[in-house]
Amino acid sequence: MSYAIEFTNPEEITPIDLPDASAPGPGQALVRTHRMGICGTDLSCYLGKFPFFAYPRTPGHELGLQVIAVGENVTNVKAGDKCSLEPYVNDPTTIASQRGHSNACPHVQVIGVHKSGGLRKSNWLVPAHKLHPGNELSYDELALVETLAIGYHAVKRGNPQPGETVMVIGAGPIGLACLEFLKLMDLKTIVLDFAQNRLDFCKDKLGIHHQLQPQQDGSHLQEIEKITSSGFCDVIIDATGHAGSMVQCFEYAAVGARIVYVGITAQDITFPQAPCFHRRELSVIASRNAHPADFPEIIQIIQDKKINLQNWITHRLDISEVPTEFDKFTDPATGAIKAVITVND
Repeated sequence: MSYAIEFTNPEEITPIDLPDASAPGPGQALVRTHRMGICGTDLSCYLGKFPFFAYPRTPGHELGLQVIAVGENVTNVKAGDKCSLEPYVNDPTTIASQRGHSNACPHVQVIGVHKSGGLRKSNWLVPAHKLHPGNELSYDELALVETLAIGYHAVKRGNPQPGETVMVIGAGPIGLACLEFLKLMDLKTIVLDFAQNRLDFCKDKLGIHHQLQPQQDGSHLQEIEKITSSGFCDVIIDATGHAGSMVQCFEYAAVGARIVYVGITAQDITFPQAPCFHRRELSVIASRNAHPADFPEIIQIIQDKKINLQNWITHRLDISEVPTEFDKFTDPATGAIKAVITVND
C-alpha cells in the first residue's frame, strides 16, 4: 500500500493508502506519477464547486508520468518513457468521437475528475493511447502540457489571423496558456485581469505589452478603444469562468469578432442580443478540453524552447504536505501562478 490523497468531501482532504496496480492488460500502461500541477479544476473540486465531481475521489489530471510497463498491443509508448497524460477518456463509438470531437464526447470521463487520478505514490493503470511521450522534457514540463493544451485548443477555436487584435480575459493558468501561444503569432494582444501580480507576470515574463485592470466606472473600455484605434478586439478569449465577465466581454468585441468561452460557469448567461451580438454579427464559441493531436504539438513547442515553463512554477509542495497546504491555493492572495506537487522523486 502507498500514500495517496483523497478529496473525501468539500474542503476535506484525507490521506489514504492505495495498492500498486497489477500488470497492465491489453491497451493499458502501468505508470508512476512524478509531478502533478494544481489547476482551477482541482481547486473547484476541493471546494465543492465543480459540477462533474463526486466524492470521494483521488484528484490529479495534470501529470508528468513514467511508464513502468505496457500491455499487449501497445506501440506508442514503452517502459521507461516520460509522458504527459491526455486525461479525457472518450467512447470511440459515439458520433462525436467519430467526427473528431473526442474532447466533447457525451460519455467522456476525465481522469482525476470523473474517475480517480494520479495524486498517489503507487503505480496505477491508464489507457496507453492517452499517453504522449516527451523524453526530452522534465516531469515539471510534462505536468503542465495539459494546461497548455486547454489554452492551445481555445486559441485554435478563436482562429486569430495576422494583424488581428486578441484579448484574453483572466490571467490564470488557462489564460496564460492562451497567451503563450498568442505571443508566437503576429498579433496585438491585450490581457485583462484584476490581479496586478498576474498582469506584471504577463508583462515581465511573457512580453505582453497591453495589460488592463477592469474598472467599475468602465474607464478600461476607453483604454481598449485607444489601444485598438476604435476597432476593438477581433478575438476575445474569456478564461475566467465568471458569468459577469462572460457577458461584459461583448462590449470589447469588434464587428465580426469571435468570442471564445474556455472558462466554465454553472450559471445561465444572458447577453445583449440586438445592440451587440446581432448588430456586430458576433460568433460565440465554446472551447472544451483539447484534441489528442494538440499534445505532441505542444511537447514539440516546449522541446524547441519556444515556451519557458520554469517561469510559471511559483510554488512547490510534496504530496505529504497536501492535506495541510492545499487549501491556501484557493486564496488569490497566495500569489501562485502555478503550484506543482512532487509525488515521486
